[in-house]
This record gives sequence, structure tokens and C-alpha cells, in this order.
Amino acid sequence: MISLDRLSESDPGNPIDLLEELVSANDWAFDRPSDAELAIQVQGKWVDYHLWTVWHADMRAMSFACHFDFRVPEAKRRAARDLIARFNETLWLGHFDFVSEDGSILFRHTVPLRGTAGASVEQLEDLVDTAVGECERFYPALQLVVWGGQPTSEALAAALMETVGEA
Repeated sequence: MISLDRLSESDPGNPIDLLEELVSANDWAFDRPSDAELAIQVQGKWVDYHLWTVWHADMRAMSFACHFDFRVPEAKRRAARDLIARFNETLWLGHFDFVSEDGSILFRHTVPLRGTAGASVEQLEDLVDTAVGECERFYPALQLVVWGGQPTSEALAAALMETVGEA
């Protein structure tokens, strides 16, 4: 494919700078190991979430990952992979990945910004909210499958159930 990059002089800048402002405003713990990386810790309802963002200036894209401290035992990995696949079918943004080496699970998404004026605060808020929200929704289903021995279909149904009102 012929690239038209030479015709586009727009540089979206580094969205990590804006994300750091958002993180600071929310009083979340963070570390900035380099200009292109930001590590964030967000307290969830079930566990703490570790968000990792990297700005790829050469591709003008921001990769984003959200993971939690949970390792799937070898005996439950097939069921966990099935749950992840079924859960991914319901997502409109991002996806869950299973890391075979250690049995960990993470939510990932990449935001391409080539040809844009850059990321907006609203986009970054939506990215963080979606990642943490999907992890919060997924975590109990994972617990049901891995530690509760529930079938994937039942755990998925419980995770996707919409509640209305208050008890």
C-alpha cells in the first residue's frame, strides 16, 4: 500500500502526558519510567488493577493494558480460555488475553492516533473506564470458573446479568 504520511504533517503529540494529568487528578498511584510509558494502579471493587500504557511515536499509537494479580492454575486453563473467548464476544472495545507462560489475564486495547489532533481527555477517560469496568465485570466470572468449579456458561451468564435498582 502507498503511504500518504508525507502529506500529513499533523503530530498528535504524546498522549501519555495528558493521561498522566488525568491520573494525577484522580489521585491514583503511578510511575513514569520513561516519556513513552506510564504505569498506573487503580483500586477496584474486587482487586487492584495495574494499567500499563505505552506511546509508540513511530506508529502514532498508544497501547494500553490492564491486568490484575490472578494466576490460573494449569488444571483450569482450558476453562479460563473458553471463558475469555466467550467474554470477548460481548466486548465492543478491547479484548482479554491469556498469557500462557504464567496463566495471567489482561485486558488490552490499542488507540491509533495517526492523522488526528491527538487523544482527548474524554477518550482517555473512556479507555480507563472501559478497561477497569470490563475487568470488574469479568473478575467474578473468572473466580466462579477457576475456584468455584462453575461451568463457563453459568459464570458468563452471571457476569453479563444486568441488575436494576437496589436491594
